[in-house]
Amino acid sequence: MIGTIINFIAIIVGSFIGLFFGSKLPENLKNTVISGMGLFTTAVGIQMFLKTENPLIDLGALVLGAILGEWVNIEEAVKRLGVWLEQKFSGSSEGSGSNFVRGFLSSSVLFCTGPMAVLGAISDGLKGDYLTLSIKSIMDGIIAIAFTSTLGIGVAFSSLPVLAYQGGISLLAAQLNAIISESMMNEMTATGGVLLMGIGVSSLLELKKIRVANFLPALLFAPLIAYLLDTLL
Repeated sequence: MIGTIINFIAIIVGSFIGLFFGSKLPENLKNTVISGMGLFTTAVGIQMFLKTENPLIDLGALVLGAILGEWVNIEEAVKRLGVWLEQKFSGSSEGSGSNFVRGFLSSSVLFCTGPMAVLGAISDGLKGDYLTLSIKSIMDGIIAIAFTSTLGIGVAFSSLPVLAYQGGISLLAAQLNAIISESMMNEMTATGGVLLMGIGVSSLLELKKIRVANFLPALLFAPLIAYLLDTLL
């Protein structure tokens, strides 16, 4: 759990640095930084997707994940949580389209999606090795500075899903490590890469609105499909 706690603190610290210096940064600079992060996130997503051993597994996971995600409506649930936090802590009530909710939603999905979150949490839980999560913490802190300067304090509250998500994986690391093979992890990574590309295109570059959070169940379906194929074939 040490690595997750470091990550939690890094996001909060980065968010408050961004909040403090945000008003001093030119608007064009902030927009350019966010666009740069969008391009970087998309590029990382592509790199992650190339780890796939069978793209059809990721396609199937995305379809099944979208069906389940839309049925449960994860995106709206996260938005409602963001609205509640906004009303509770900021005294504002701009609704689900506010910068608070956008910052909370975008950064929550971004910080929780990707192989570093999963692999780092597993390594931290099993061996107490938090090097991977320390590296991720630096990246997340930098991203939090850029995000908060534009989207506001909602980014800081994304540290809560990170704490729950990565902490939960760490606590279940022994069981997960016994189940997840290398091929299963590769497909989970590749599917996470697609979601990262969705974050880059939708939330950061704002080229097209994509309900990325509703695809999150795909991260569970990808290793499950890979396992079934490995078992049957």
